[in-house]
Amino acid sequence: MGDGNKISFSCSSSMKILCCIVPLVVTSLFVSNLVPKNSSWVSTSSLPSSSDDESSPSLNTSTETLNAEVEGGGEPVDLRRPRVVVDVHSVGDALSAEAVVSRAAAPPLAVETVRVQEVNETQETTVNITPSESPINDTVAVNDTLHLKPRKARVGTNLDKLETGLWRARVAIKEARNGNQLPDPGYVPIGPMYWDAKAFHRSYLEMEKQFKIFVYPEGEPPVFHDGPCKSIYSMEGNFIHKLDLDSKFQTKDPEKAHVFYLPFSVARMVQFVYVRDSHDFGPIKRTVIDYVELIARKYPYWNRSLGADHFMLSCHDWGPEASFSLPYLHKNSIRALCNANTSEKFNPIKDVSMPEINLQTGKLKGLVGGPSPSRRPILAFFAGGVHGPIRPVLLEHWENKDEDIRVHKYLPKGVSYYDMMRKSKYCICPSGYEVASPRIVEALYNGCVPVLISVSYVPPFSDVLNWKSFAVVLSVDDIPNLKNILTGISTRQYIRMQRRVLQVRRHFVFNSPPKRFDVFHMILHSIWLRRLNVEIKDDHEVVTN
Repeated sequence: MGDGNKISFSCSSSMKILCCIVPLVVTSLFVSNLVPKNSSWVSTSSLPSSSDDESSPSLNTSTETLNAEVEGGGEPVDLRRPRVVVDVHSVGDALSAEAVVSRAAAPPLAVETVRVQEVNETQETTVNITPSESPINDTVAVNDTLHLKPRKARVGTNLDKLETGLWRARVAIKEARNGNQLPDPGYVPIGPMYWDAKAFHRSYLEMEKQFKIFVYPEGEPPVFHDGPCKSIYSMEGNFIHKLDLDSKFQTKDPEKAHVFYLPFSVARMVQFVYVRDSHDFGPIKRTVIDYVELIARKYPYWNRSLGADHFMLSCHDWGPEASFSLPYLHKNSIRALCNANTSEKFNPIKDVSMPEINLQTGKLKGLVGGPSPSRRPILAFFAGGVHGPIRPVLLEHWENKDEDIRVHKYLPKGVSYYDMMRKSKYCICPSGYEVASPRIVEALYNGCVPVLISVSYVPPFSDVLNWKSFAVVLSVDDIPNLKNILTGISTRQYIRMQRRVLQVRRHFVFNSPPKRFDVFHMILHSIWLRRLNVEIKDDHEVVTN
């Protein structure tokens, strides 16, 4: 049909049927052309899954990658990091779950497909976190094709509006990679310290423009809405306090929130809930379960996504263990952890690695600074307790063995730890019992190039930062050859790395109040990135704009 040609029909029954079908087909084609073309999927490499219980809910990386096209046409958007699609269906539609993927952090802003699935409550020792007041028993299943649902013009839920905004942000980030750097009066990321400086900058600006967090008000200090601010776990308390006082990113309206914060402090639980030397983790586990059950009964948001748009934050060594209290929490939710150990189920696809900062006074006064490279006579330095599997190897090979490699179990009396860092070109940062170490941030603060020696550790903000451009990353097997490796780095290359340390340390500095691109905002940005990789669908309560 077309070009003004007329078509005449007979009155036969077959032609009448045709008259009904043709308009429907034309209408269908017209409607499909109105939908943003963001549902083409391309096969990539298959990733292995872990050996978690198959009945648990999980973020399972599949073998597909989304190519969402720019609105109105243009080049496809290839965001290669795993992307979660959460939809609301009946219990019978829930799929069997697989385990999370534990692997090293991928380059930034990459989207792959991820599945969020329902736990089999009969096989897990957990509470049933479903609002008893709600007549709808919502669970989560995966849209098998993982295509974005067509967005209805002028009609949609609050969630639809949020998801549309996130979709536009993904497109803008993709476009930024090949575009010009946007002007910024404060700071413009540039240099090899970033995997993609333009994409990071645009993502950060998009976060500032629209990211909203709802902090559940339930819970009383000291376990909730509180945390240590003057210890090795200081980021727990400082983040909670700064977010509670924040007016830019926090929203009091949960319908406007992209993510939901569970404001408990694991460090405070260890202090006030755990019975010392009891080796019984039950009270902490019960506290987490009770809290999530409380907010799940009072609000619809946990059950809407099975926790996929919720996050917890902990710098305590037991942070991961606390998250294991609930399968939904450790499999689906975003976990911001200092102890970012992939061998202990840290999943860089959905979890956030954050720095461990030892603020003994709660302030940075006197902690940031250091001389130029030419005034650093010591090649490498380490001092610290002997615990964990790596440090004994380091001390065995280098303690009191070489004047250029200053390795100490205990510093001589009168020798300042920070002065030694400022006299050293490289600061050795081996893992202890846990993979994270405050020495990494201390090295950056003092202008010392960090030497990371760890196993299964994902360094902080690896989704944005290229650590190998400003740090030396070694394995345990490299320890005997440490001096040869460091002396093999040319003076020119060392000076480059040291300058990059000075540039990148702004992302690890704690400010009160927070400043743009500092550690508080970088943690928020990492959470924002994980939320960008999740699409949550809810067909309930359609409203008209």
